[in-house]
Amino acid sequence: MTDIPNIPLASHHRIEADGVQVFYREAGPAAAPVVLLLHGFPTSSFQYRELIPRLADRYHVIAPDLPGFGFTDVPAERGYKYTFEALAKTIFAFTQALKLSRYAMYVFDYGAPIGFRLALMAPERVTAIVSQNGNAYEEGLGDAWQPIQRYWREPTLEHRNAIREGLNLEGLRHEYSSGIPDPSQIKPEGYTLDAELLARPGSVDIQLDLFLDYKDNVRLYPVFHEYFRTAKPPLLAVWGKLDPFFIPAGAEAFKKDIPNAMVKFLPTGHFALETHLEEIVATMRPFLWESNNSRL
Repeated sequence: MTDIPNIPLASHHRIEADGVQVFYREAGPAAAPVVLLLHGFPTSSFQYRELIPRLADRYHVIAPDLPGFGFTDVPAERGYKYTFEALAKTIFAFTQALKLSRYAMYVFDYGAPIGFRLALMAPERVTAIVSQNGNAYEEGLGDAWQPIQRYWREPTLEHRNAIREGLNLEGLRHEYSSGIPDPSQIKPEGYTLDAELLARPGSVDIQLDLFLDYKDNVRLYPVFHEYFRTAKPPLLAVWGKLDPFFIPAGAEAFKKDIPNAMVKFLPTGHFALETHLEEIVATMRPFLWESNNSRL
């Protein structure tokens, strides 16, 4: 009889936090060290569907959907203002609701400025950071940011609508495949689900508000750097080196403030998990193990 591997299965939940019904995926032993997975644009916790079981044998893995993304529900009467500060406040309330007192973070894209804000709120809780194309340095902003930076300088309807044009299935398909040597490696499930969720009434304008507010993350970069220098969290930057949005200089820059930071480049684009899942897991697991043991 062939042995069937014991692959941890994720369960799916909602919990009220900050007046928001936060949807999240969870797997692994309840008493194990926690790994918090924070997604980015235009994704949701669905992007971690294959990473979760590869960590959950040893870790308690939790992946929420940010407000405005995925299956998290923000009631209209909440009057939610979609800024990165607000998203971080909600996710911090989410960690409070789940009584997460210590956790490592995997941050990707938008998940990085949200995760770094969590670290500013409670630095003693963060045991380690894995940043997968999650930027914190101006030198990490690639040329693909130019239309958004123009929108920051001149937040006109014309510039807003120029960005709006790419927020559809074809635009997201292009974003997923940008920088990927072999686009056939990209499974259609991710960008198709993203596009369907983005097509909900009001969703595109939520994303346009967040694009405009991203400049506030750049303003906070020096504050993040001070946290890195002061707290010196164990940090692994695992980076798709062909990413047109967050370029390799952003990964290398972590070493300025955390000299012991580990940096690993992969021959892929922004959505590195879609093409190099196993390589990321092989780097991440020993890093998390060593980080957890060093802070016991």
